[in-house]
Amino acid sequence: MSDVRLRGPRPGDWGWIISRHGALYFAEYGWGTDYEAYVAHAVGELAEHFDPAREAVWIAELDDRPVGSIACARKDEETAQLRFFLAEPDARGRGVGLALIRACLEFATEVGYRRMMLWTCSGLVASRALYARHGFTLESEPGPFPYDATRTEQILARDL
Repeated sequence: MSDVRLRGPRPGDWGWIISRHGALYFAEYGWGTDYEAYVAHAVGELAEHFDPAREAVWIAELDDRPVGSIACARKDEETAQLRFFLAEPDARGRGVGLALIRACLEFATEVGYRRMMLWTCSGLVASRALYARHGFTLESEPGPFPYDATRTEQILARDL
């Protein structure tokens, strides 16, 4: 088993995050280009207004190839938002998700956030288990998930 290596984004990585989210969520859940457009818009906003003192992005690599991503984005002065979490199917179970979530939580704590939240939906069993393992609990279920009517959108959060 290779070691997971985390690094900051390089040219092309913002597009990789968008592309892989679009392709993987279509392959695994049937979500369409409207979901990919949402990710593209959100990634674009983060990239355009990126504040390295309060925000960070990591790309996980195994064998020198990208296999995962995560971002710690500013929600407000007290709250960080975990965003763009993804692990390639062939890299799952190899510590990629664990390394990414830990890096995100450690960074948020180090830069002074008091809370972290994330937006997800019902039915994502593996990622939900990883979030629970790191202390995230369900805060609210605002309504139907906009990209899959069979699911409910969920806000998970934890104190830092």
